[in-house]
Amino acid sequence: MEIIKNLYKKIGFPRLIITVFLIMFLISAVGLGLSLPDLLTDIINRFGMNAIMVLAMVPTIQAGTGINLNLALGVIFGLIGALVSMEMGLQGWNSMIVAFSIAIPLAIIAGYLYGLLMNRIKGQEMTVGNYFGFSIVSLMCIFWLIAPFKNESLVWAMGGKGLRVTLTLEDSFGSLLNDFLAFKIAGVKIPTGLLLFFAICAGLVYLFTNTKTGTALRVSGSGEKFAVSNGLNVDKYRILSVIISTVLAAIGIIIYSQAFGFLQLYNAPLYVSMPAAASILIGGATLKKATITHVIIGTFLFQGLLVVALPVINIVSEGSMAEIIRITISNGIILYALTRKAGDTA
Repeated sequence: MEIIKNLYKKIGFPRLIITVFLIMFLISAVGLGLSLPDLLTDIINRFGMNAIMVLAMVPTIQAGTGINLNLALGVIFGLIGALVSMEMGLQGWNSMIVAFSIAIPLAIIAGYLYGLLMNRIKGQEMTVGNYFGFSIVSLMCIFWLIAPFKNESLVWAMGGKGLRVTLTLEDSFGSLLNDFLAFKIAGVKIPTGLLLFFAICAGLVYLFTNTKTGTALRVSGSGEKFAVSNGLNVDKYRILSVIISTVLAAIGIIIYSQAFGFLQLYNAPLYVSMPAAASILIGGATLKKATITHVIIGTFLFQGLLVVALPVINIVSEGSMAEIIRITISNGIILYALTRKAGDTA
């Protein structure tokens, strides 16, 4: 009994419940005739696709600005980088490198300006961030319609003006990382390149958090008065955290899109923040503390549950409940986290 109590305390209620449901749905999926290797392949792919977006939550949480609900800002510049590389007709690694080369500098500038805004509205970062995300996405909907792109694969066929809602990456960098050094184990495809890229990004974030600057950033987030009394410029580290988060979001959407095989414009950037926030909270992060371990555990559990639960629910409910369940899971976890006391364990 004591072992069970210790395990419960270590794992936490949300992760325990999600894990139990994931196992139950896996058993149900096999019972309904779904392919287990295909489900596991999809879980691993979805983990690699989404993990960098979840990783983008870590710097802002550590710096005390909370969950970055404005990942859409970085996502937009990631999309711009990808679009420019596609407009140039580049393919393969050249296309992806150019996309990164354009997206990252733009994300740094945007992150700096957004960080200045965050310093002016301390205590309301998540509310303002969510509103700002909706605003910037709405503004970009106009930009996508008037952007001066000429490539026929990007613009509407009728009139040749305005970007399409969904753009295929088949002729640029689609599945580039997924196929790089990929191999199969018992019918489960391992996207080696995709996982390695996340490992590199996670490793860089981990190394940064253990540098002098990274330590100062975490101290600034743990207590502003204590940080100021030790001579730290809290506002500077808050801005730095927002810049890193915005850059990771820009990188993350490029990686997500290459795995998905398509770029999605217009309102699509609105739907990246909530799943990322839900994932890191499932992983055990709080509004004050987040680590790489939280990213890995949370992304795997959240994406795993969605991958397995949705086809099972589709079969049982004949397709009428899957989207409702997805939204309920994502938003319910965030609501749970936001209504806990700040010091509670997720």
